[in-house]
Amino acid sequence: MILEICVESFESARVAFEAGADRIELCSALDLGGLSPSAGLLRMIKNRLSITTHVLIRPRGGDFCYDDHEFATMLEEVRFAKEMGAEAVVLGILTPSGDIDIARTKALVDAASPMTVTFHRAFDYVRDMNSALEDVIKTGAARILTSGGKQKALQGLPKIAELNKLARGRIIIMPGSGINGYNAKTIANTAGVQELHFSASQKTAGMMKYKNLELSLSESGEGDYLLRKTDFEEIKRIRELFT
Repeated sequence: MILEICVESFESARVAFEAGADRIELCSALDLGGLSPSAGLLRMIKNRLSITTHVLIRPRGGDFCYDDHEFATMLEEVRFAKEMGAEAVVLGILTPSGDIDIARTKALVDAASPMTVTFHRAFDYVRDMNSALEDVIKTGAARILTSGGKQKALQGLPKIAELNKLARGRIIIMPGSGINGYNAKTIANTAGVQELHFSASQKTAGMMKYKNLELSLSESGEGDYLLRKTDFEEIKRIRELFT
């Protein structure tokens, strides 16, 4: 079983590596569903850690329809990830009608080569997942990250299993969202998949002792003094389920 851990800091990447993760998906702003990581963070990880790194390419939060400038930004980020020695990129583009944007996605896949490409959870926002599966295959992407169109992978498990069957080995189906030590084996065995994506993270207090509670830079109002950190023991627990 290949375990991919979603991380947004060097420390979390280090913990994932030491806990036995097979690879990381490197991003920022996980509270927004993940955005492209900074150049400095990517450079640090590729220079200092020997772990397979898949880089998220998502220039902003919100939906997955991008204008020409945003698409150009994505191309630049793909090229930079390649220059930094990343093994893969993670991306997704939809049309306004909720279909896969085949042409633009394929352009990014071509630009990424020889890196592989994961089509991320934009896939969960399409209007017809079976049709979208065939469209992603046409782009040349190597895998699809999906929760089966539900909030959590466990809820979307029947659809994930169906997609994996329909894929017939032409593309990797990788479940993600809400996977933990209690459900990882059930999801993997029921869906018949060989890769799992999860964060194994928890929110913990940062180093600040003084706190100004009169304002907040986060919409939720709880993010200013909390840090997301990868849980070493959770990764180990899930690793041990498959050994």
